[in-house]
Amino acid sequence: MKSFNTKIIAVSNQKGGVGKTTSAINIASFLAITETPVLLIDMDPQANASSGLGIDINKNKSIYDILINNISLKKCISKTEIDFLDIVPSNSKLAGAEIELVSMFTRESVLKEAISQVLGKYKYIIIDTPPSLGLLTINVLTASNSIIIPIQCEYYALEGLSQLLNTIRLIQKNLNPDLKIEGILITMFDTRLNLSQQIVNEVKEYFDDKVYNTMINRNVKLGEAPSHGKPIILYDPSSTGSQNYMNLVSEILNQNG
Repeated sequence: MKSFNTKIIAVSNQKGGVGKTTSAINIASFLAITETPVLLIDMDPQANASSGLGIDINKNKSIYDILINNISLKKCISKTEIDFLDIVPSNSKLAGAEIELVSMFTRESVLKEAISQVLGKYKYIIIDTPPSLGLLTINVLTASNSIIIPIQCEYYALEGLSQLLNTIRLIQKNLNPDLKIEGILITMFDTRLNLSQQIVNEVKEYFDDKVYNTMINRNVKLGEAPSHGKPIILYDPSSTGSQNYMNLVSEILNQNG
């Protein structure tokens, strides 16, 4: 069986409602349709990435079992509707994991340790993080090679971002010196609004060439897809949202060629 040089990418922003989970699901799905083995890890207690891929979150072993009950990650992998895409689901029990991790030795690297069992099996591991900067997110950033930061086109888009960048610097300094910013993803872009363009200009001024050329437009279908338990490629492949994520994944693949 082919062995891969696995790349682990976190999709993270501690601000909620920025399209983080939507991006994690759809980046993973579009990578998988190129027949690239992908594992999506849902580290958010809300478990939206799991339900958004049609996983019954109460029937499957979850990331909680891996972090707290020391169950092997391999035993917690579920198949999805898409060939080449597997998932380690989450559920609401994960909300208590922050507190349970506190007393653990090497508590920041429990996830990194767990992922080491499947390195080489997948080309990409995409991790959806919770909208906070607690121990769960610290575990993700300690385990990851890089981070994609979604930023939505709204007032205060850059608010709180300095906190995330500060956390990234601390992780680089103390836990994971190799962590890099993979890219900045503009979400919820609306061509009709001047504000959207203003935000794009601000973000580009701040992050320069780290900003992806592809922007994710506001799109009704993208919002509907998770309630049907499907990524956008299965729910409405011809939608604007689907085209956007396909273009984004082309960029990601080119960067990682």
